[in-house]
This record gives sequence, structure tokens and C-alpha cells, in this order.
Amino acid sequence: MQIQFRAAASTSDTAARTAVAAGGRLKVCGNRLCDASGQPVQLRGMSTHGTQWYAQCVTNGSLDALAEDWGADVLRVSTYVQEGGYETNPAHFTNLASRIIDQATARGMYVIVDWHMLTPGDPHVNLERAKKFFTDIAKRHGHQPNLLYEIANEPSGVSWNAIKSYAEKLIPVIRANDPETTILVGTRAWSSFGVSEGSDEREVVNNPVRATNIMYTFHFYAASHRDAYLRTLDRASDRLPVFVTEFGTQNHAGEGANDFTMSQRYLDLMSRKKISWVNWNFSDDHRSGAVFKQGTCSGDRWKGTGVLKEAGIWIRARMG
Repeated sequence: MQIQFRAAASTSDTAARTAVAAGGRLKVCGNRLCDASGQPVQLRGMSTHGTQWYAQCVTNGSLDALAEDWGADVLRVSTYVQEGGYETNPAHFTNLASRIIDQATARGMYVIVDWHMLTPGDPHVNLERAKKFFTDIAKRHGHQPNLLYEIANEPSGVSWNAIKSYAEKLIPVIRANDPETTILVGTRAWSSFGVSEGSDEREVVNNPVRATNIMYTFHFYAASHRDAYLRTLDRASDRLPVFVTEFGTQNHAGEGANDFTMSQRYLDLMSRKKISWVNWNFSDDHRSGAVFKQGTCSGDRWKGTGVLKEAGIWIRARMG
């Protein structure tokens, strides 16, 4: 049996039907993400935008809408390292991530703790910061059954060997405080398994990270990333446990026209192979990839389609 979680309302009479209540602590079994009983599962959800810019979009009301109205079962909490993020005030951004984890947990959702290193693309630059951040988060939340740790958002300009080395230095630090939570490892070339820099998944297949209970991440933007990327995801997921922790229906910058036809091809593949996915992004940014219309996050209306852009309407319909 293969399970598709569906999050439910956070009230006590429906708590038993939430994703976490149904699935418990997740783990990797073979090439798939599985629930506590070993059954393959597929999570579907949203990623926050950078919390240094759009924390106001992550409220009790918006998360009620995501869990209840949309039917999402996972929230990715994106803590940028640079660009005015974690490095400017580690305590503040750790507390902010922790607060959002608590809010999502109260609604029975899984949470991806995203270390959103982007520029520079070498994750080693932020290794000591990452050790501190994940140690703090693991000490606070590692006992919970609903976390996943994404340790390097989109490495770029570095070899797979360098990314693997980073993971093998960071993972034992996390495991010292949390031996059980699934860890998600970014792949080369903006988490494309190297495709965006002329390689493919074989470099990971032939040289995997020396650790257990891990998955590898893949990101795509359907208007830019066409058949070569789709084929890579298909092949990689035959050989490796893969989690699509970020995708958009637009171009690689998360803007421009939506390509829903190509996006649906990806979703059909991920549904067939039970590959979990998270859409970018849960904010009212001006770009087409932000699901809310501009100005929504300064108000108190979250449910229904009236507050959503075209991409938001489309992804909401495919969530629950």
C-alpha cells in the first residue's frame, strides 16, 4: 500500500487525521520516503519565502489555510544565510524558524528546516554557521516526529565531492543531538543533480554520501527546466531517494509566465513514483511564483482563491 497524506484541521476532533498523526516519524526505506510503519508516502506542500523578508506571510491564519483549505501536509521553512538572513542575527533567525516550526507542528504538518545557502554557492563557506544552527534546532525540536533537515539549499559552482564532504562533516553534528530525523542533501548545480552544469545523477549514484536516513534534493522551474531535467529526475529516483524541496511553474527566477503543461508532467511523474514535493513560494512577493496577490500578507484573509495569483490557484488545486 502507498499512502498519500492529507492534512486536516487543527481542532482536537480532527487531530487524529493530520499528516503527522497518520505517518509518525518519517524515514528512508530503499529509494522512498516512508512512514513510521515502513509504507511509502508522498508529501505535498509549500515553502516560505526568505523569513527575513516575508515572515509576515506565515501566520496562524495563513497556516490554517494551508493545512485546512489547501490540504498541505508539509511546510518548508527557508532561513536564508546571507542576503540579510541568519548571518546578521543568528539568535533572531533561529528563534523565528523555531516559532514557525511550532506553528506548523500545532497543525499536524511536517516541517522541512531549510538552510537556504544560495550565494556563495560553496556550502563550506557557511559550515560553522550550519553546525550552530542545526545544533540549536535539533536540541529544541529533534525529539519531534515531524522534522526533516535540508542542509544545503542550492550548491553551485562546486564539485559533487565538495558537497559530499560538507554533508559528511555536518551530518554527524546533527546526529549528536538528533539521531533519527531524515536529512536532505542538496545536489550540484542548484540542486539539479548537476544538469545545470553539464553533469547528471551518476556522480551521486557512484559516490553517495556516507550516511544513513538521507535523501537528495532536486529543484526545477518548469518554464526553464524541460525534458532533460524531467528525465534526470526520473532516472535519479530509480537509484536514489529523492525529495523535490523546491519547484515553480515559472522560469528559473520564479517569475514570468506559468507553464502549467510542463509542470503537470513533473507532478504526474512525482505522483506515480511517490516523490514528495514543495512549491516555491508562500508569500505575496511581486513575482508570479509567489502564490498570494500583493498586499495579502498585510491583511487577514487567507482562505479561498480570491487572494491567490494564477500559480496559487493551480497549486492549491493539486495539493489536497
